Amino acid sequence: MSLGQEVAANLPYLRRYARALTGSQNTGDAFVRATLEAALADEELKRSLEDGRVALYAAFNKLWSSAYLEVAKDDAPAGEHEAAAHARLGTITPLNRQALLLTTLEDFTPAQAAKIMELDTGDVEKLVQEAIEEIDRESATSVLIIEDEPLISMQLEDLVTSLGHTICGTAATRTQAQEVVSEKTPGLVLADIQLADGSSGLDAVDDILAIGDVPVIFITAYPERLLTGDRPEPTYLVTKPFEERTVRAAISQALFFGSSRPID
Repeated sequence: MSLGQEVAANLPYLRRYARALTGSQNTGDAFVRATLEAALADEELKRSLEDGRVALYAAFNKLWSSAYLEVAKDDAPAGEHEAAAHARLGTITPLNRQALLLTTLEDFTPAQAAKIMELDTGDVEKLVQEAIEEIDRESATSVLIIEDEPLISMQLEDLVTSLGHTICGTAATRTQAQEVVSEKTPGLVLADIQLADGSSGLDAVDDILAIGDVPVIFITAYPERLLTGDRPEPTYLVTKPFEERTVRAAISQALFFGSSRPID
């Protein structure tokens, strides 16, 4: 693949990142265009792009960081995830915003994000954590826990409330979940897939999603049952036994994007 083809393949993703970072597609595109023009004018920069996607984002980030300014909200976010991200990003400082977007929306590892931002990996992880804490403070919601193991349900309750959220209900069966939702639609669902009476957490979640688009995180000891390709695979899937920090990160990301639909 030629350099031009490789850059072209990564360009839609860079434009997505630029839009979320600046809050405007027009402004984001202007920064992307300026990055490509700089590469054409600088042979060393152009050669660096041969290192792939990380190098392309690094070139963009260097230009954006040196010329950062708040942009006018001159066009609306194009997609559901960008709209949700745009609504929250304005409250996050630029460096935190970069680190969070690179490691969530763009799915870079902390080490890759550190290379892009010219920081230490530990600094990026700290920036992401600070951004998550800011989002958690701004995104408090009510949570439904669908889990048939009492100890795990209690552990999740403690974790959720420690993040500033409330529990709208707990359910060990599909029927119990229906009863909770009939009284109040949750803002987030944490669900196992194998429930106490043999009912399915998947069906319980489908009942909820028929009412509205609620972020869902599946927490299960049987991830292979969800990763079959027979139905849309979940965006947020945590395997039991889980680490609390993994669930915390999944909750923050699900609430950040406001949906469980895969990111386009």
